[in-house]
Amino acid sequence: MSEHESLMKARFRGYLPVVIDVETGGFNARTDALLEIAAVLLDFDSDGTLKPVATHHAHIQPFEGANIEQAAIDFNGIQPHNPLRGAVPEGEALRDIFRAVRKAQKEAGCQRAVLVGHNATFDHNFMMAAAERAGLKRNPFHPFVTFDTTALSALALGQTVLVKACQAAEIAFDPKEAHSAVYDTERTAELFCYIVNKWRDLGGWPIATAD
Repeated sequence: MSEHESLMKARFRGYLPVVIDVETGGFNARTDALLEIAAVLLDFDSDGTLKPVATHHAHIQPFEGANIEQAAIDFNGIQPHNPLRGAVPEGEALRDIFRAVRKAQKEAGCQRAVLVGHNATFDHNFMMAAAERAGLKRNPFHPFVTFDTTALSALALGQTVLVKACQAAEIAFDPKEAHSAVYDTERTAELFCYIVNKWRDLGGWPIATAD
């Protein structure tokens, strides 16, 4: 394995960061519908700069008996039962994303994937609940570890709201496009990469040790 190929494994102690965002029918991962999910895979280029490399996305059919709060629909603008959404069962959507993540994980020599998200616990809870409902056995994601860009942005940029953190990092953000899983995931991925790369540029990685 070349130095470049081993960088991901070394940088995050064997974890592969994967940026995830979900759109839902409420706040309760056990009872409320998962309606949309997007995942962005990351990799280092030949200069050791972390970049987004691929986006995976699916519209999801509410599971049988799922609760959908009107306030959530008003917020994200999703019409859950519109046939033009091209929605698929949550198990099918996650199976496809997990397959892509496992492939990237293997190529990077990493032992586990870790969800990166803005307020990551929310996305992690919904993804894990859906995977459990679908009986997916080969879930590549760590069961509780996440990388939260809310906390990282507070440290690096003095901001916690996604749009404000992106603005502070000079990442273009159109509020009219927000609350689409793909748009929010791709902006979060850019933000996470910005923070990781900025930390490197400031001398924070690799950590210098005294002789």
